[in-house]
Amino acid sequence: MDEIVRVQEAALNNAEWCHLFCRSHGILGCFDGVAWSSAERTPALYPDAVTLVPGCSAQTVISRVDATAGCSIKDSFADLDLSAYGFEVLFSAEWLCQKHVRCLALSKGWSTVVAADELERWEAVWGEPPAPRPFFRCELLADERIKILARSDEERFRAGAVANRSHGVIGLTNVFDLDGDLESAWSDSASAARAVWGPMPVVGYDTGESLDAAHRARFESIGSLVVWVNQGHA
Repeated sequence: MDEIVRVQEAALNNAEWCHLFCRSHGILGCFDGVAWSSAERTPALYPDAVTLVPGCSAQTVISRVDATAGCSIKDSFADLDLSAYGFEVLFSAEWLCQKHVRCLALSKGWSTVVAADELERWEAVWGEPPAPRPFFRCELLADERIKILARSDEERFRAGAVANRSHGVIGLTNVFDLDGDLESAWSDSASAARAVWGPMPVVGYDTGESLDAAHRARFESIGSLVVWVNQGHA
Protein backbone atom coordinates (compact mmCIF):
# COMPACT_ATOMS: atom_id res chain seq x y z
CA MET A 1 0.00 0.00 0.00
CA ASP A 2 2.84 2.41 0.77
CA GLU A 3 4.25 1.92 -2.74
CA ILE A 4 0.87 2.79 -4.29
CA VAL A 5 0.69 6.01 -2.28
CA ARG A 6 4.17 6.98 -3.40
CA VAL A 7 3.38 6.34 -7.06
CA GLN A 8 0.13 8.26 -6.71
CA GLU A 9 2.08 11.23 -5.36
CA ALA A 10 4.52 11.07 -8.26
CA ALA A 11 1.71 10.69 -10.80
CA LEU A 12 -0.22 13.62 -9.36
CA ASN A 13 2.89 15.79 -9.34
CA ASN A 14 3.56 14.95 -12.98
CA ALA A 15 -0.06 15.59 -13.92
CA GLU A 16 0.13 18.99 -12.24
CA TRP A 17 3.20 19.83 -14.34
CA CYS A 18 1.39 18.71 -17.51
CA HIS A 19 -1.58 20.87 -16.50
CA LEU A 20 0.57 23.97 -15.95
CA PHE A 21 2.57 23.43 -19.14
CA CYS A 22 -0.57 22.97 -21.24
CA ARG A 23 -2.18 26.01 -19.63
CA SER A 24 0.80 28.11 -20.74
CA HIS A 25 -0.19 27.08 -24.30
CA GLY A 26 -3.80 28.09 -23.73
CA ILE A 27 -5.07 24.53 -23.21
CA LEU A 28 -6.98 23.95 -19.98
CA GLY A 29 -7.18 20.40 -18.69
CA CYS A 30 -9.14 19.19 -15.68
CA PHE A 31 -8.65 16.93 -12.67
CA ASP A 32 -11.06 14.44 -11.16
CA GLY A 33 -10.70 11.41 -8.94
CA VAL A 34 -9.47 9.22 -11.79
CA ALA A 35 -7.24 11.28 -14.06
CA TRP A 36 -6.01 14.60 -15.30
CA SER A 37 -7.19 15.01 -18.87
CA SER A 38 -7.65 17.46 -21.70
CA ALA A 39 -10.52 17.27 -24.17
CA GLU A 40 -8.41 19.44 -26.50
CA ARG A 41 -5.28 17.96 -28.05
CA THR A 42 -2.21 18.81 -25.97
CA PRO A 43 1.16 20.04 -27.29
CA ALA A 44 3.63 17.52 -28.69
CA LEU A 45 5.41 15.40 -26.05
CA TYR A 46 2.60 15.95 -23.54
CA PRO A 47 -0.15 13.39 -22.83
CA ASP A 48 -3.84 14.01 -23.27
CA ALA A 49 -4.48 12.20 -19.99
CA VAL A 50 -2.56 11.02 -16.93
CA THR A 51 -4.16 8.39 -14.69
CA LEU A 52 -4.06 9.24 -10.99
CA VAL A 53 -5.29 6.01 -9.38
CA PRO A 54 -4.73 2.34 -10.17
CA GLY A 55 -7.50 0.12 -11.43
CA CYS A 56 -9.46 2.58 -13.57
CA SER A 57 -11.09 1.23 -16.72
CA ALA A 58 -9.82 1.92 -20.20
CA GLN A 59 -13.22 3.27 -21.27
CA THR A 60 -13.24 5.71 -18.36
CA VAL A 61 -9.96 7.23 -19.51
CA ILE A 62 -10.76 7.15 -23.24
CA SER A 63 -14.05 8.98 -22.67
CA ARG A 64 -12.18 12.02 -21.33
CA VAL A 65 -10.05 12.75 -24.41
CA ASP A 66 -10.05 13.09 -28.18
CA ALA A 67 -8.86 9.53 -28.74
CA THR A 68 -8.22 9.91 -32.47
CA ALA A 69 -4.80 9.68 -34.13
CA GLY A 70 -2.09 11.49 -32.17
CA CYS A 71 -3.70 11.03 -28.77
CA SER A 72 -1.41 9.81 -25.98
CA ILE A 73 -2.24 8.60 -22.49
CA LYS A 74 0.10 8.19 -19.55
CA ASP A 75 -0.88 4.99 -17.73
CA SER A 76 0.70 5.82 -14.40
CA PHE A 77 0.30 2.33 -12.92
CA ALA A 78 0.97 0.23 -16.04
CA ASP A 79 -2.38 -1.51 -15.56
CA LEU A 80 -4.39 -0.41 -18.61
CA ASP A 81 -4.85 -2.18 -21.94
CA LEU A 82 -5.79 0.38 -24.59
CA SER A 83 -5.04 -1.83 -27.59
CA ALA A 84 -8.76 -2.37 -28.29
CA TYR A 85 -9.07 1.38 -28.89
CA GLY A 86 -6.30 1.51 -31.49
CA PHE A 87 -3.50 2.48 -29.08
CA GLU A 88 0.01 1.05 -28.98
CA VAL A 89 2.68 1.22 -26.27
CA LEU A 90 5.00 4.12 -27.09
CA PHE A 91 7.38 3.41 -24.21
CA SER A 92 7.56 2.06 -20.67
CA ALA A 93 9.39 3.83 -17.85
CA GLU A 94 9.97 3.75 -14.10
CA TRP A 95 8.80 6.19 -11.49
CA LEU A 96 11.67 7.49 -9.36
CA CYS A 97 11.98 8.89 -5.86
CA GLN A 98 14.99 10.32 -4.05
CA LYS A 99 14.34 10.66 -0.34
CA HIS A 100 17.95 11.22 0.66
CA VAL A 101 18.69 14.92 1.09
CA ARG A 102 22.18 15.44 -0.29
CA CYS A 103 22.28 19.22 -0.14
CA LEU A 104 20.04 22.18 0.60
CA ALA A 105 22.14 24.69 -1.30
CA LEU A 106 22.54 25.42 -4.97
CA SER A 107 25.37 23.38 -6.45
CA LYS A 108 28.16 25.28 -8.14
CA GLY A 109 27.06 26.91 -11.36
CA TRP A 110 23.34 26.22 -10.84
CA SER A 111 20.71 28.96 -10.83
CA THR A 112 17.03 29.56 -11.47
CA VAL A 113 15.95 30.99 -14.81
CA VAL A 114 14.04 34.21 -14.14
CA ALA A 115 13.87 36.17 -17.42
CA ALA A 116 12.24 35.45 -20.78
CA ASP A 117 15.50 35.77 -22.71
CA GLU A 118 17.16 33.28 -20.35
CA LEU A 119 14.29 30.85 -20.92
CA GLU A 120 14.79 31.16 -24.68
CA ARG A 121 18.47 30.32 -24.29
CA TRP A 122 17.61 27.43 -21.94
CA GLU A 123 15.16 25.99 -24.48
CA ALA A 124 17.74 26.23 -27.25
CA VAL A 125 20.21 24.20 -25.18
CA TRP A 126 17.57 21.74 -23.94
CA GLY A 127 16.99 20.45 -27.46
CA GLU A 128 15.08 20.91 -30.67
CA PRO A 129 11.60 21.89 -29.49
CA PRO A 130 8.50 20.92 -31.45
CA ALA A 131 6.06 23.51 -32.72
CA PRO A 132 4.48 25.72 -31.64
CA ARG A 133 7.42 27.78 -30.43
CA PRO A 134 8.47 28.94 -27.97
CA PHE A 135 7.79 25.56 -26.41
CA PHE A 136 8.58 26.57 -22.83
CA ARG A 137 6.73 29.83 -22.42
CA CYS A 138 7.45 32.77 -20.16
CA GLU A 139 4.14 32.27 -18.29
CA LEU A 140 5.89 29.38 -16.54
CA LEU A 141 8.34 31.80 -14.91
CA ALA A 142 5.52 33.59 -13.09
CA ASP A 143 4.21 30.45 -11.35
CA GLU A 144 5.68 29.90 -7.89
CA ARG A 145 5.11 26.15 -8.25
CA ILE A 146 7.61 25.93 -11.12
CA LYS A 147 11.34 26.54 -11.34
CA ILE A 148 13.39 26.25 -14.51
CA LEU A 149 16.83 25.19 -13.30
CA ALA A 150 20.09 25.65 -15.17
CA ARG A 151 23.82 25.06 -14.80
CA SER A 152 25.98 27.50 -16.70
CA ASP A 153 29.63 28.09 -17.43
CA GLU A 154 30.95 31.50 -18.36
CA GLU A 155 29.43 31.32 -21.85
CA ARG A 156 26.14 29.39 -21.85
CA PHE A 157 23.84 26.95 -20.12
CA ARG A 158 25.28 23.44 -19.96
CA ALA A 159 22.63 21.47 -18.04
CA GLY A 160 19.15 21.91 -16.67
CA ALA A 161 15.82 20.57 -15.52
CA VAL A 162 12.28 21.66 -14.77
CA ALA A 163 11.13 21.36 -11.16
CA ASN A 164 7.58 21.67 -9.89
CA ARG A 165 6.30 21.53 -6.35
CA SER A 166 3.09 19.78 -5.36
CA HIS A 167 1.65 19.13 -1.92
CA GLY A 168 4.20 16.64 -0.63
CA VAL A 169 6.90 16.21 -3.27
CA ILE A 170 9.04 18.02 -5.81
CA GLY A 171 9.00 16.73 -9.37
CA LEU A 172 11.85 16.81 -11.87
CA THR A 173 11.47 16.52 -15.62
CA ASN A 174 13.33 17.52 -18.79
CA VAL A 175 16.67 16.71 -17.13
CA PHE A 176 19.59 17.21 -19.51
CA ASP A 177 23.36 17.75 -19.60
CA LEU A 178 25.28 18.78 -22.71
CA ASP A 179 28.38 17.03 -21.40
CA GLY A 180 26.54 13.76 -20.86
CA ASP A 181 26.86 13.75 -17.07
CA LEU A 182 23.22 12.95 -16.35
CA GLU A 183 24.06 11.58 -12.91
CA SER A 184 25.20 15.04 -11.81
CA ALA A 185 22.27 16.66 -13.60
CA TRP A 186 19.78 14.55 -11.62
CA SER A 187 21.63 14.99 -8.34
CA ASP A 188 22.37 18.70 -8.65
CA SER A 189 18.94 19.68 -9.96
CA ALA A 190 17.35 17.82 -7.03
CA SER A 191 19.58 19.81 -4.67
CA ALA A 192 18.76 23.04 -6.49
CA ALA A 193 15.03 22.38 -6.16
CA ARG A 194 15.36 21.62 -2.46
CA ALA A 195 17.33 24.85 -2.03
CA VAL A 196 14.16 26.62 -3.17
CA TRP A 197 11.44 24.57 -1.45
CA GLY A 198 13.11 22.70 1.40
CA PRO A 199 13.91 19.05 2.23
CA MET A 200 11.12 17.27 0.35
CA PRO A 201 11.23 13.97 -1.54
CA VAL A 202 12.06 14.46 -5.22
CA VAL A 203 10.24 12.35 -7.81
CA GLY A 204 10.28 11.88 -11.56
CA TYR A 205 10.35 9.15 -14.18
CA ASP A 206 12.69 8.02 -16.90
CA THR A 207 13.98 5.18 -19.02
CA GLY A 208 17.23 4.04 -20.61
CA GLU A 209 20.53 5.75 -19.85
CA SER A 210 18.92 8.62 -17.99
CA LEU A 211 17.17 6.12 -15.71
CA ASP A 212 20.51 4.45 -14.97
CA ALA A 213 22.01 7.86 -14.21
CA ALA A 214 19.15 8.69 -11.84
CA HIS A 215 19.75 5.41 -10.00
CA ARG A 216 23.40 6.37 -9.55
CA ALA A 217 22.19 9.70 -8.16
CA ARG A 218 20.32 7.77 -5.43
CA PHE A 219 16.88 7.83 -6.98
CA GLU A 220 15.01 4.58 -6.38
CA SER A 221 12.48 3.01 -8.72
CA ILE A 222 9.07 2.90 -7.04
CA GLY A 223 6.77 1.72 -9.83
CA SER A 224 6.19 1.39 -13.55
CA LEU A 225 4.29 3.48 -16.07
CA VAL A 226 3.36 3.09 -19.72
CA VAL A 227 2.67 5.75 -22.32
CA TRP A 228 0.15 4.70 -24.95
CA VAL A 229 -0.35 6.45 -28.28
CA ASN A 230 -2.85 6.20 -31.12
CA GLN A 231 -0.60 6.13 -34.17
CA GLY A 232 -3.58 6.32 -36.50
CA HIS A 233 -2.89 3.08 -38.33
CA ALA A 234 -5.69 1.98 -40.61
